[in-house]
Amino acid sequence: METLSELIKRYPLLNSCESEIQRSAEMLIKTYKNGNRLYICGNGGSAADADHIVGELMKGFLKKRPLTDDQLASFGAGDKNLAKGLMQGLPAVSLHSQTAFLTAFLNDEDPSLLYAQALYALGKKDDILLAISTSGNSQNVVNAAKVAHAIGCKVISLVGAKECKLDTLSDIIIHTDSTETYRIQELHLPIYHYLCTAIEDYFFKE
Repeated sequence: METLSELIKRYPLLNSCESEIQRSAEMLIKTYKNGNRLYICGNGGSAADADHIVGELMKGFLKKRPLTDDQLASFGAGDKNLAKGLMQGLPAVSLHSQTAFLTAFLNDEDPSLLYAQALYALGKKDDILLAISTSGNSQNVVNAAKVAHAIGCKVISLVGAKECKLDTLSDIIIHTDSTETYRIQELHLPIYHYLCTAIEDYFFKE
């Protein structure tokens, strides 16, 4: 696994948020250790990033993550091949992926409450919301962060360099050193890849 210092050597602009990245990794690991889960929201490219993160966590990323002997034993003899084809996963949900709910809610209710409602229905105390917004001011993401605190979830935010509404709503906020949307997104990717590898390295030993 690449260390955080090695990552920053490749992406020097991340030096300004090194501490926040490390704290985020530690918070995510603690959350998964306690049996909780991660919810992610964003718009446009940030929604695509949310799906990307889910894909890295719910199956093997840099490691294969085969089932343990105890996990394999829970399957019947006739399902051994099925079990051997599975991987250990970590629960992560991109809030925009609930298509039926989203379209029903958007048809009838305030669109800015979309992610707030999804998190309110799914989230539990001590889960984490990862809020991704290049501006840090997207109202539907801001509303989700407000709901997160109301139900006892922690909030980690990935934003750009500017002060924003998510500043006061986040337990950890990672400000990347750019103000242009596409450059902010370019910096978000190595950050969440590092977080996914750190989590995987902690839980899955090869």
